[in-house]
Amino acid sequence: MRLGMVFGTVGLCMSALGAETFVTYEQFGAVGDGKTDDQAAIVAAHRAANGKGLPVRATDGKTYYIGGDARTAEIKTDVDFGTARFLIDDRSVKKRTADVFSVQPSRAPFAVAGVETLKRRQAKLGVTLPCDCLVVVENNRVKRYIRFGANQNNGTAQQEVFLADKTGAVDERTPIVWDFDAVTRIMAYPVDEKTLTVKGGVFVTLANQAESRYTYYGRGMRVHRSNVRIEGMRHEVTEEKDHGAPYSGFISVSLCANVTVTNCVFTAHKTYRTIGSAGVPVSMGSYDLNANRAVNVSFIHCRQTTDILDSAYWGLFGSNFCKNLLYDDCVFSRFDAHMGVANATIRNSRLGHMGINAIGFGTFLVENTTVCGKNFFNLRSDYGSTWEGEFIVRNCTFVPGGGKPVTGTLIGGSNSGKHDFGYPCHMPRKIVFEGLTIDDTHHPEKYGGPWIFAAFNPQHTDSSYQEKYPYHITEEVELRDVTVKSGKALRRSPNAYLFRNVKVSDR
Repeated sequence: MRLGMVFGTVGLCMSALGAETFVTYEQFGAVGDGKTDDQAAIVAAHRAANGKGLPVRATDGKTYYIGGDARTAEIKTDVDFGTARFLIDDRSVKKRTADVFSVQPSRAPFAVAGVETLKRRQAKLGVTLPCDCLVVVENNRVKRYIRFGANQNNGTAQQEVFLADKTGAVDERTPIVWDFDAVTRIMAYPVDEKTLTVKGGVFVTLANQAESRYTYYGRGMRVHRSNVRIEGMRHEVTEEKDHGAPYSGFISVSLCANVTVTNCVFTAHKTYRTIGSAGVPVSMGSYDLNANRAVNVSFIHCRQTTDILDSAYWGLFGSNFCKNLLYDDCVFSRFDAHMGVANATIRNSRLGHMGINAIGFGTFLVENTTVCGKNFFNLRSDYGSTWEGEFIVRNCTFVPGGGKPVTGTLIGGSNSGKHDFGYPCHMPRKIVFEGLTIDDTHHPEKYGGPWIFAAFNPQHTDSSYQEKYPYHITEEVELRDVTVKSGKALRRSPNAYLFRNVKVSDR
């Protein structure tokens, strides 16, 4: 009865908005007592606000309960959640992938005609566009990121994203990184010029208690609009049991550009186990922050509620097919670029037990940051431990294992040279560590010192080993002002043969 009343009064409420400067959920029947399901009222309020071009304000002190119905509130105007709380109950949902909120663009995407091929670092598309756009291009005749290991798969279609202006010029900060011998699909997503702001609010997820399988839950806020600022938001997770399905992200950014998340607090999810595609047990990734096919995504002055060194909780952030990711003044359990990032920066931050995991291109810059993983950088072995470009590290501290007695490694990963990942695999051509302190005070009893490189391929110890898919090793490492607190020497690698030709300069 109440839901019918909410939708039956939408027209009346909209006419009442004529003299208003903002919309509230209470105007559409929200109660805010933490028990009554306010989801329909929230959806209706945003629909009305979008139609009138008015901002939305939640009422301070209210607690809005959001049940398991498959309804999504579309956000197209500024929102101030204030100090209101939102209880998102995932214990019984009709559609696990239904977003609670979705930040939507003002203009629809469209297919681009006339582009049949593209070359790496091509400067112009050869066509014009009606406005500045995020462009997503795909060649489904070529497979990349053919995953290896417990979660092995047959790869995904070659794809990437970049920004292009009205003339078809590709933004040099988001360069094309693959050659496309054929373009089977190309879509353009118009970039909204005005920044939309979503701020405030405490969001509490009552975690799902589903079977521990790869059935990802969404149930958060998905951002599809370019030029969005999310600030002062807090997300907590409760009711986690000894089993549950993973989450794709409370904040999920996709098919857009120029998104900043600042002064926010997030929560890592518990790590659960399942059976991977290779038929063996694996830990499932579960995220509070996620970026897919997006460019210029920044996390600034953000923290997490859970201990960044507690391995009972999975890493907070994961990404695929992104360009120009930034952490600045963040305290997170990890950074992770799965299926490639072009250019990434981490500054003034502290990263926990899962450290920095990366696959990608371009320059990865880390400054004034403490990393507490087993490796400073971990080049993900399931995607070939590949980074085509450079690593630059300045004025950082590495605490191997967060202070646990482990032998730390600056560059970790592995590649046998026997698996086809769908691309040639490279280690960073050049690696620079300038002003690095390795705090290995709590080292193992029998300890010879930290390594620059992991073994990568323990079987490749002489010229008799033949790689079917050659792995390109780093050419040069520059070490400037590197301090090892144990007093031990920084060693090259447990596999001296594999890295014998790397030029290492220490000054």
